[in-house]
Amino acid sequence: MMQFLTLCLAACAAAAPLTERATRTFSVLRFNNVAGKFSTEGRMDPIISPGTASAHSHGVMGGSNFGLTVQGDQLLKSKCTNSMIKNDKSNYWVPDIWYQSPHNGTFKKVPLFYMQVYYFFDVTNDKIEPFPPGLKIVSGEAGRRTPPATGGLQLDPSMGPIQPVQFTCPAQGDPDRYPKGSDGTKGGLPDPGNRGAGAGFPVINCDGYASPLRQDIHLPSCYNPAAGLDDHKNNMAFPSSDSRGNLDCPSGWVHVPHMFFEVYYDTPRFAADWRPDGQTQPFVLSDGDRTGYSLHADFVSGWDPDTLRAIIEGCDTGSGGMDTCPTVLGGVNKDDKCAIDSVVPDPADEWVKALPGNNPLQGWGVGGY
Repeated sequence: MMQFLTLCLAACAAAAPLTERATRTFSVLRFNNVAGKFSTEGRMDPIISPGTASAHSHGVMGGSNFGLTVQGDQLLKSKCTNSMIKNDKSNYWVPDIWYQSPHNGTFKKVPLFYMQVYYFFDVTNDKIEPFPPGLKIVSGEAGRRTPPATGGLQLDPSMGPIQPVQFTCPAQGDPDRYPKGSDGTKGGLPDPGNRGAGAGFPVINCDGYASPLRQDIHLPSCYNPAAGLDDHKNNMAFPSSDSRGNLDCPSGWVHVPHMFFEVYYDTPRFAADWRPDGQTQPFVLSDGDRTGYSLHADFVSGWDPDTLRAIIEGCDTGSGGMDTCPTVLGGVNKDDKCAIDSVVPDPADEWVKALPGNNPLQGWGVGGY
């Protein structure tokens, strides 16, 4: 994360002084239930599988009007949210991670450690605007089981295929997180510029102090009004950089905040149950993916536009938290954890013989890979 910020800040310094945003600012959205719980979990995805149970389970944060369908300004009418900003009733969700026992092959869900969302307001010639209520965004490829072009992040479409997802693995002693010489077909790909991160699951225990295994997902920040709020396959793109380092959207598109999901999982609780061998690892995404290449994230906006506009224009608190902004329209939500009943719940905290939805294992030696 620090390397990513350093590179972006360097780009900011090179930006032309006449841009709409000549300096890069950011603020972190925090959630109240940081101690091991999403607002809801289960086989629900109103973007990919509206109106029916989704193929795999997710962990969801945000407004209480989340359900099998979400349309228009539905989320703005939520009775509660676990976002620390009261006027953010958006929903944010990611696939769950499960641990597979090396002893009998059964599965147990890995609890959330905590989640937060970085809101970056990048250097650009554009004017950054709030999300329109109901905007649906998806990042990552849920069906992917083959390695990407790089283990590093690649967010500029002018530089090649987008790679918006990674795992970060803080570890004592700074060991190799991925097999030496890995080409991505039997183990993950290390980030060439960051030993602590890469594409796919690492093969060690992530035992950094208060920093276990982390999902990192960047979401695109260019919205195409011609495609509309619901067409998640065509309505969003990543901005391209110009010769001065400005990140600009295509003509006619709307530049919205650049979100970065940072999701930590309590993997250390399983550390005594498996022995790292430098080649394999026991975690699997809820869609059955043993590689981790299918990591993805979803978002539906439930922001009050005036509140988000004020944050874009006047909140540069960095990692200190968006809730510490000098002025937050609607106020700060300090304690509401906003538990949401799951329409299609996962099994309770127990060992199970199959993943929810009976998703078969795929990748790295199974499922034809």
